[in-house]
Amino acid sequence: MHRLAATIEARKSADPDGSWTAKLLAKGPEKCAEKFGEEAVEAIIEAVKGDRARLTSEAADVIFHLLVMLAARDVTLADVEAELARREGVSGLAEKAARDTG
Repeated sequence: MHRLAATIEARKSADPDGSWTAKLLAKGPEKCAEKFGEEAVEAIIEAVKGDRARLTSEAADVIFHLLVMLAARDVTLADVEAELARREGVSGLAEKAARDTG
């Protein structure tokens, strides 16, 4: 994941004509978010269908496009890891309640 995140970061300055990632990033954060949403829906469909191989493939697309969307807003994988570490050992129910109240 870290190598993939680093590659995506490097593509920010790449020629959009030679890189799908650079082309997507050049279209802006909104387009990156839209593409992430499309891929997430495709993964959901495969999860419901129960096709393990297709779900695996779509999950890879989701992870890739999540990292692209994060990069488009200058959120790093380290930022996400830090947030996950902050939540570690906290009940999911308690963490959600804390977000809902403030």
